[in-house]
Amino acid sequence: MGDRLGQAAWVVGVTQFFVIHAIVESAWPRPYSWAVHNISDLGNVTCGPQGREPRYVCSPEHDLMNGSFIALSVLFLAGVVLAGGLWRRGPAGLVARTALATTASGFALAGLAPADVDEPVHVLGAVLALAVGNAALFLAGIGLADRVPRVWRRAAVVAAATGSTGCVLLVLQRDLGLGTGGMERVAAYPILLWAFAIGLAGLLGRLDKVTWPTTRPG
Repeated sequence: MGDRLGQAAWVVGVTQFFVIHAIVESAWPRPYSWAVHNISDLGNVTCGPQGREPRYVCSPEHDLMNGSFIALSVLFLAGVVLAGGLWRRGPAGLVARTALATTASGFALAGLAPADVDEPVHVLGAVLALAVGNAALFLAGIGLADRVPRVWRRAAVVAAATGSTGCVLLVLQRDLGLGTGGMERVAAYPILLWAFAIGLAGLLGRLDKVTWPTTRPG
C-alpha cells in the first residue's frame, strides 16, 4: 500500500507542476517563452526587465507557481519516503533515496525564495534540484530493487545523462539554439518525467519483473 501511495504522490506532484506551469504562463501580459524565460521567472514577484541579458518578466500568478514548487517538493519527498519497496536494502538504496530527498528540498527553496526576492537561496534550490537531482538519477539506476525491471534502471541513467549534459551546457552558456530557458528545461525536466513515468508504471502494476514457469504443467 505504501508503495502505491508513494507512486501516486510522484504522479500527482509532477502533474500539478506542469498544469500550474501552463496556467501561470498563460496569465502573463506579454507572451512567456520556453526558450527565453527561465522556469523560475514564473515565480518572480516583480515586473520589469530582469537577468544579465534583460528579458521582460511579469508573472501575475507568481504565488500560484511558488505554491506549485512547494507542493512538488512535498509530494516528491512523500514518494521517496513511502515507496520504500522500490529500493534495494542497504547503502545503495539509502544513498539514492537520500539524494532524491535532497532534490525535493531544492524544489521547496525555489518556491519559498523567488529569484528576485532572495537570489542566493533560490540559486541554492536550483543547484539541489538540478545538479543533485541528476546525480540522484544516476544513483537510482543503482539503487532500485532487483524486482524492478532493468528498463527503469536504464531509463534513470539515460535521464541522468541528459539532465547532467543540460546542466553543464547551461553553466557554460551554450544553449545549442534552444535558448537559456530551453536548456534549463533539458537540465530540469528529466528527473520529473522519470518520476512521473515510474510512478505511473507502479500504479498500473508494471514494476515487477515477469517470471515464467521453469517447468511445463502436467
